[in-house]
Amino acid sequence: MQQDDTIELASRNGGGIVVRLLWRRGDESVTVAVADDQTGEVFQIEVARERAFDAYTHPFAYAPAA
Repeated sequence: MQQDDTIELASRNGGGIVVRLLWRRGDESVTVAVADDQTGEVFQIEVARERAFDAYTHPFAYAPAA
């Protein structure tokens, strides 16, 4: 059995949008996960550690182009 090494550092929910800031212990990568219940849009973006808070605060600015 493999242990999940992902730790949720922060989470927020408002207006049907859930944003989670995740850190993976194994490779120290940082990911922002977004789910929009109104549009059904779901995406994850890996960001540099120094940009983590900005990406968490403004995830749609970091979202992949549609």
